[in-house]
Amino acid sequence: MNPGGNPGLDADSSQRLDKWLWCARFFKSRNLASKLLGAGRLRLSGRVVNKAHQLIRAGDVLTFPQGFYIRVIKVLFLASRRGPAPEAQSLYEDLQPIEEQRTQKPASASFEAPAPRRDRGEGRPTKDDRRAIDKLMGRE
Repeated sequence: MNPGGNPGLDADSSQRLDKWLWCARFFKSRNLASKLLGAGRLRLSGRVVNKAHQLIRAGDVLTFPQGFYIRVIKVLFLASRRGPAPEAQSLYEDLQPIEEQRTQKPASASFEAPAPRRDRGEGRPTKDDRRAIDKLMGRE
């Protein structure tokens, strides 16, 4: 039986991809899911998807970016509603969990930006420089 609670959705039926992504709680809104699909950032069983109205079925594999990670999801059931998180997690099987991806640090994603360097006397004065100028000018 479908965990979505709708007995009308069986293995032979299909559903819009943007709606399924929203119901499975990968995106906060259908509009965000549609933007990702419109940008061609999702693959459905190896094919790039450009339309939000693409139909999916149980057994399809989705590959898409989510934050710094690439999600690989197998659709198990179609959704009848956007329910609580445990219900949404039963709609899919995560083929590459995020915990596994965290151990493989992405080469392009450095979370700590280096502090900007500038030579002394270049650009605007720092707070310390302003205090020294005020002291020199007698404006304390």
